[in-house]
Amino acid sequence: MTEVRVPTLGESVTEATVATWFKQPGDSVEVDEMLCELETDKVTVEVPSPAAGTLGEIVAQEGDTVGVDALLAQINEGAEADAGDAKPSSGSETKEGYSGSDTPKEDADAGGDGGAGGDGGADGQEIDVMVPTLGESVSEATVATWFKSEGDSVEADEMLCELETDKVSVEVPSPAAGVLGKILKGEGDTVEAGGKLATMTRGGEGRAHSEKEGTPETTEKPGGQQGADVEDAPSAKKAMAEKGISRDEVTGSGKDGRVMKEDVAKAKSPSGGEAPARAPAPKPASPAQDADREERVKMTRLRQTIAKRLKEAQNTAAMLTTYNEVDMTAVMDLRNEYKDLFLKKHGVKLGFMSFFTKACCHALQEVPEVNAEIDGTDVVYKHFVHMGIAAGTPQGLVVPVIRDADSMSFADIEKAIAEKGAKARDGKLSMAEMQGGTFTISNGGVYGSLMSSPILNPPQSGILGMHKIQDRPMVVGGEIKIRPMMYLALSYDHRIVDGKGAVTFLVRVKEALEDPRRLLMDL
Repeated sequence: MTEVRVPTLGESVTEATVATWFKQPGDSVEVDEMLCELETDKVTVEVPSPAAGTLGEIVAQEGDTVGVDALLAQINEGAEADAGDAKPSSGSETKEGYSGSDTPKEDADAGGDGGAGGDGGADGQEIDVMVPTLGESVSEATVATWFKSEGDSVEADEMLCELETDKVSVEVPSPAAGVLGKILKGEGDTVEAGGKLATMTRGGEGRAHSEKEGTPETTEKPGGQQGADVEDAPSAKKAMAEKGISRDEVTGSGKDGRVMKEDVAKAKSPSGGEAPARAPAPKPASPAQDADREERVKMTRLRQTIAKRLKEAQNTAAMLTTYNEVDMTAVMDLRNEYKDLFLKKHGVKLGFMSFFTKACCHALQEVPEVNAEIDGTDVVYKHFVHMGIAAGTPQGLVVPVIRDADSMSFADIEKAIAEKGAKARDGKLSMAEMQGGTFTISNGGVYGSLMSSPILNPPQSGILGMHKIQDRPMVVGGEIKIRPMMYLALSYDHRIVDGKGAVTFLVRVKEALEDPRRLLMDL
């Protein structure tokens, strides 16, 4: 018998509250599988299983207050688990074939009746599809899309569904080859970390088999292609479901014919043309008829979080915006001169973002309060720059972070921006890649914005807004000349950044861009 105890909770933290038990007495557990979640004053702590076996008595119930090293529960191992398991042995729920002993059962020994619904075949074995770890401090998610239906054959690691958290999308792969059984959480349902999503049957006659078991000719490969082990991008599957397009109507441009999200955007309707838009009403309608033409869609968790955080920024910070303009001639000339050599040597294109990132890092050295944050009655100055680069995606705005951007070269910055941008478009960004930013750059110019006031990204104290480059007549050396000009906007928290500091920061950015040699000379 193994004891489950409260782990160390952190410096000066001596007690916690039991928030949620993910397992119940009699449930089978694996080593490091999450058993419960504890809440302290500042953080949420997950308690993993110290051993494989069956969960025995739960000593501390949900809502109980427990101290460090207090006994939470007990786990029965090996023979103890077999003797003490309150669940029936025939058709019992198992995790990855675990049956309370150290040796997984073979498929032929698993109990239960076979069937397309996943109730367990004569030579199958029922296992659970669980919610994976969602990230630090993230305890729940929403089921966004199921890529498989009950009774479908699946391969090991094939994507079953996609979950949405406050910031990222999480894909749930199949834990084994077999047949998807009962779906316990449908699209739109809220699930907790460690919760059960569905059940499935491993192997079985006429179903998907693992490579070790051999693959029948009747097994359908992922993506609807016979004989080709090609898994379409989950974002593409989601887009096909939303547009009502079948896999056969899309031509994949990825490796081995893999369908990407952009392929779905290019796909035509079955008639060969673009899907027709809904015709307008021929005559004015009454309010009741207007309601029939409305569409109500629940906000995604990402959109809810964006709305909440942006409103919090307005309510909390004393936000103010200062503006300036920059002549982009020098940067554009330098870029045009070296872009081919840059691409040849570094394998990535030279864009404008690396110049702006470098210029901001340079300016933050002189005006450190723009790179600081307020914590209660303290000001926390950051002697490093973790640069957030705001990116628009079909799901909403995300801000991936380039860590230690102040110590990176132009090539390293461009590579990091390209990598983070691709992950953002595909919904692959992790929580860690969007946390810890100290300053943010937002480029509304790519959408044609000429002037705007960006909103702060809390708890940061500054955000730079870039805009469209537009030719305008400017007085240069007493003469009127046409110059490529860009408006810059710095929104800042006036509680910590004075007007002088904000203007100085923006002027230093302008100077560095109009004469990039200043970056080399540290001027």
